[in-house]
Amino acid sequence: MKKKLFFLYNPKSGKGLIKSKLSELIDHFVKAGYETIVYPTQAKGDAYERVIEYQAQADVIVCSGGDGTLDEVVSGLMACGSETPLGYLPAGSTNDFANSLGIPKDMKKAAEAVTHGEICRCDVGSFNEDTFVYVAAFGLFTDVSYETSQDLKNVLGHVAYLLEGVKRLLDIKSYYCVIETEEETFEGEFIYGMITNSRSVGGFKHLTGKNVDMSDGLFEATLIRRPKNPLELNEIVASLLMAENKSEMIRSFKTGRLTIKAEEPVIWTLDGEYGGAHNQVRIENRKQAMRIFLKEWKELL
Repeated sequence: MKKKLFFLYNPKSGKGLIKSKLSELIDHFVKAGYETIVYPTQAKGDAYERVIEYQAQADVIVCSGGDGTLDEVVSGLMACGSETPLGYLPAGSTNDFANSLGIPKDMKKAAEAVTHGEICRCDVGSFNEDTFVYVAAFGLFTDVSYETSQDLKNVLGHVAYLLEGVKRLLDIKSYYCVIETEEETFEGEFIYGMITNSRSVGGFKHLTGKNVDMSDGLFEATLIRRPKNPLELNEIVASLLMAENKSEMIRSFKTGRLTIKAEEPVIWTLDGEYGGAHNQVRIENRKQAMRIFLKEWKELL
């Protein structure tokens, strides 16, 4: 009996290039011996629902789209406790997660990793009752990705995020938070925070730190304190651009779980999508919870 492959894709991701590649990709999966079911997502949340519906029937699930599409698919798998392996063909504007794992940008090569690669295990994050794949963040610029229109992302790519983000520099909001980790508790007024399992965020490499292991059960956490003057702001910007944390304004650490309590509701983004407003969040690393096809895992360790 042939193995079943469920292939869902977001036709609006990136520049919609998958439309010209679709026939070739389906042909590749069929030739590899898979009975292939193809589904174009219709709206936000559709990928999540379809994965829950089909995961028990499929031997492999493959998705194509941006980080938001990937987030929905992985969230669906985690909600079911599914061990069905995942293939990912990146087609978004940024594709941080794919870049971090060395998944090829070329869709045909990414498809070959599904049919000829190996199944590897990667960490996944839980955020209260939700799931995120590679980043949970709050504060400065974090709403840019979901407030920037898809058309603008398609045309300008990273520049679209920067154009939207520059508008915020003159209106920096801060949040007073108490952070409890497995190792320590501290507090302060922060303009930005991100909890990541990625080597790239927003298209910028090494922003999360160096020597990132995406299967070690640990997050890379970064919190930026509120600057009191332009000099401190310049210090923060310089540290981020150089990807070297030499500033007392930036607190970086690794942890497997943490709780963040704020005096007022804080708006979060999960993998670039709106994650709600919360006074308290509990974030935990689900070590190696995701099974994903990669061409070669050992190069990444």
